[in-house]
Amino acid sequence: MPSKQGDLSLLDNPIAQELLHSTIPARLAYTWKDGTPRVVPIWFHWNGEEVVFGTPPKAPKVMVLAEQPEVALTIDTNQWPNKVLLIRGIARVEIVDGVAAEYAAAAQRYFGEEQGRIWVEQVRAMSPQMARIAVRPTWVGFLDFETRFPSAIEAAMAGL
Repeated sequence: MPSKQGDLSLLDNPIAQELLHSTIPARLAYTWKDGTPRVVPIWFHWNGEEVVFGTPPKAPKVMVLAEQPEVALTIDTNQWPNKVLLIRGIARVEIVDGVAAEYAAAAQRYFGEEQGRIWVEQVRAMSPQMARIAVRPTWVGFLDFETRFPSAIEAAMAGL
């Protein structure tokens, strides 16, 4: 029997693993100070336990995540049938010297080894520090539109 939506074991699904190691940007959703939602595309690195982002220390999201750390993110394909990984979790922000190791790893994954190193050196020259945002999943959902559908579609298919 397949894992239910929300089960962290969905992270072990081969397609979820493919998405976690892809060059598709994550879409990170968080809540702004006034309660309105925000979504930003952002590079990420999956370290096997957390989705990690690097960003400038003065980025707007850094200011609010300390007070409102509940986030959601999605990594999804654009080709039909769409593959979608949905993650909810708690963001932990720390300011690190230099460039976060996970950001450097993401740059190499997105750009390739040589261009990734060049990019990281440019980022390092712009700022002596970086905000490292780590999201530990508390809920995971997965859709492939072949065997796993949104709940409303599954209900309609079952005649409910």
